[in-house]
Amino acid sequence: MDSGMIEGGLNVTLTIRLLMHGKEVGSIIGKKGESVKKMREESGARINISEGNCPERIITLAGPTTAIFKAFSMIIEKLEEDISSSMTNSTATSKPPVTLRIVVPASQCGSLIGKGGCKIKEIRESTGAQVQVAGDMLPNSTERAITIAGTPQSIIECVKQICVVMLESPPKGVTIPYRPKPSGSPVIFAGGQSSSAAISPQLTKLHQLAMQQSPFPIAPGNQGYTDASAQTSSHEMTIPNDLIGCIIGRQGAKINEIRQMSGAQIKIANPVDGSTDRQVTITGSPASISLAEYLINARLSSEATGLAAN
Repeated sequence: MDSGMIEGGLNVTLTIRLLMHGKEVGSIIGKKGESVKKMREESGARINISEGNCPERIITLAGPTTAIFKAFSMIIEKLEEDISSSMTNSTATSKPPVTLRIVVPASQCGSLIGKGGCKIKEIRESTGAQVQVAGDMLPNSTERAITIAGTPQSIIECVKQICVVMLESPPKGVTIPYRPKPSGSPVIFAGGQSSSAAISPQLTKLHQLAMQQSPFPIAPGNQGYTDASAQTSSHEMTIPNDLIGCIIGRQGAKINEIRQMSGAQIKIANPVDGSTDRQVTITGSPASISLAEYLINARLSSEATGLAAN
């Protein structure tokens, strides 16, 4: 499946989240909102901009792929214009590339990087854009930033290819979206750490975050947070055989750590002949299942990043 299909017969509905500095967002909004209004009208995409008074803001583009990429092209053109106009009073001789950050669920980053970094290398080579996937998750979220730099055309082509990968590999588990905080507010949990010492003090907050996406109410209990309806359910995940080791850890240390931190029961099925995957069953309250999933996905993400770096 190539990016041509996105614009042709496969005109699906997409959402792209861009992470931008306040100054860039101001330029895209324009005087009295004229610039963003024009983008909405000409592209037909829904363009939402997160609340102000933050150093960073999220611009969400949603709609059919044709509308999305029209809006995306207009945003890139605006950033390119800003760079050109800043060059007129500058002593710099070479024009810096347009740089953009998109935000994606961490659970999709493994597919984007590919085994040994092969997929991301292919995207870099075919589009000519520089692409960097952040190693850590954005604060208070299960999302990671992807930085793309290059000419407007190479960035547009690169994002199209990233969207193809994301359509083919939907996110797994609960995604906690990144919400920029006003400057000066404390960051409670910057994800991506795999050591329990780094995560443990934040467990209560993490339970709350994991539960934001759950239909069940939560009430304070003796051990962190307990589901008020005390419903126990099961959830199954499929994990590739070659990654199961990073979940289990040496002598089961990692899986035991995840069990203790989440409060969920986690069973890993024996390998099945001819299958490249292993079934993992998580049992517990909705909060503990969400947290266990979150921690497993964090381990998989850090492993995928490690592979790509080698």
